[in-house]
Amino acid sequence: MAEHTSSSITIKAAPEEVMAVIADFARYPDWTGEVKEAEVLATDDRGRAEQVRLVMDAGAIKDDQTLGYTWTGDREVSWTLVKSQMLRSLDGSYLLAPVGTGVTEVTYRLTVDVKIPMLGMIKRKAEKVIIDRALAGLKKRVEETA
Repeated sequence: MAEHTSSSITIKAAPEEVMAVIADFARYPDWTGEVKEAEVLATDDRGRAEQVRLVMDAGAIKDDQTLGYTWTGDREVSWTLVKSQMLRSLDGSYLLAPVGTGVTEVTYRLTVDVKIPMLGMIKRKAEKVIIDRALAGLKKRVEETA
C-alpha cells in the first residue's frame, strides 16, 4: 500500500462553511494557486461534483487531470484520479471535524504517484508542500468569506 501524507489546520468557521468552499470548484482558481481551470463534468443527485477536470500549473509540473469525487455525509470528501498526463495515481481527502463553536479542524490526506521516476522522500516532500499550500489557501478563503 502506498504511503500517504497528511496535515491538519484549524479554521475559524463551521464545518458546513468550510465544505461549501471545498465544494465550489469553479472558485478554485481564485484561492488554490496551482489550479488554473476547474470544470465540473458530472454531479450526483444532490448537485455535488462527482467528476471534475482540473488544469494545474505548479511551475515545473503542468497537468490536465480529471478526478472522481466521493462525498461521505457533509464532513468528508475524497477523490481519486480518473485521467492525467503526468500522474499514475492520485488519492486524497478532506475530513472536517468541529472542535468548538464555529471552529473546524480540516485534515487533508494525499497520495500521489507520478509517471516519471522520483525518490519516495522527494515525492512525500512534494505532497507535503501541496497539502500545506492547499490548507493555507482554504483557511484564508473560508475565513475571508465567513
